[in-house]
Amino acid sequence: MIAAIREYPLTTSILAALALAAVVLLVLVRTGRIQLPTASRADFTHSIAAYQHMSGTQFEHAIADLARRDPSVRTATVSGGANDRALDVLLQLTDGRRIAIQCKRYAPSNRVGAPVIYAVNGTYRAYHRCDQALIITTSAFTPDAQRANAELDHPLRLIDGRALGRWVSGGRPPWGN
Repeated sequence: MIAAIREYPLTTSILAALALAAVVLLVLVRTGRIQLPTASRADFTHSIAAYQHMSGTQFEHAIADLARRDPSVRTATVSGGANDRALDVLLQLTDGRRIAIQCKRYAPSNRVGAPVIYAVNGTYRAYHRCDQALIITTSAFTPDAQRANAELDHPLRLIDGRALGRWVSGGRPPWGN
């Protein structure tokens, strides 16, 4: 070993420095002084779990808060509740567009059905004067809902739990061009 150190002093010094850096990093991580980034899959699961444990009203406010992170959002107003006419969050974008969001905080086994598609489609333009509509759920959409949406002249943007998780984790907002 000593012969190798004498024969390759530069290589030995580099290896010693790397070993020391690894030990220091390990100590810092174990003592909590630094945290390594977690896997995005864990972030996704945690984010969706947090949303699923909210009340409907809390979920609507959380979606409005999430929307406000986007610099293109001028205002995000929560207007859900009884007789909300399929509008939980109203977005005003800096480019003048108005976007209606219907929030559905459902358990993973409870999917959003076609009646929700029909309700949102029937009100977002004529009643709320919006340019676009989104339905955001922590769950998924039934095949009937997806088919009903595909048949619309102006399909809505359907954001399921997976897409919501990507948005929460720093992805693009669903009203992007």
